[in-house]
Amino acid sequence: MRAVLVCAPVALTVLFGCQSAPELVVVLPGADGRTGAVVVERGAERTLLDQPYAASRTGPQAGPARLTEQEVRQTFGDALATIPARPATFLLYFVTGTDELTEESKGELRRMLEELRRRPSPDILVIGHTDRVGADEQNDRLSLQRAERVRADLASQGIPADRIRAAGRGEREPVVPTADGVDEPRNRRVEINVR
Repeated sequence: MRAVLVCAPVALTVLFGCQSAPELVVVLPGADGRTGAVVVERGAERTLLDQPYAASRTGPQAGPARLTEQEVRQTFGDALATIPARPATFLLYFVTGTDELTEESKGELRRMLEELRRRPSPDILVIGHTDRVGADEQNDRLSLQRAERVRADLASQGIPADRIRAAGRGEREPVVPTADGVDEPRNRRVEINVR
């Protein structure tokens, strides 16, 4: 049996036996719940699959079908287990002029650590930023200091330090563009990108 699992927008193909064996094509919803579409063509026959778990088969159960999530997991469980977790981005914010997290961001850090622990070997990039208060050189140092602080916090919680890179961008990449000298809390941040 040849089985094709389409994870919008990524396609995963699993082969069982030779190409003349029965074939199964299934469309999965994306992480956001939306479903893409795929057209299955076999000779002159065209089948549009654009609903979650819509399927098209050849062989004894030929034709369009709709599988349950459980049926998909039974058929494609091993293949689904190999799909890496989707990339995630987290934002942490800081008290002005320091590398101290805001109270709200301390809670976000705990939530982020829970997510990181679910990933077997995450690749993590921590990028520090500042608002436009202060001199460029000072902001470059502070942004790197913020990134290194978060890197150290993650490592102290058991995340392998060799999986975490840190960089500072100073005031160069504001989320909220401001004039020089403007204190903007959303620009005082660290972005944590996890793959």
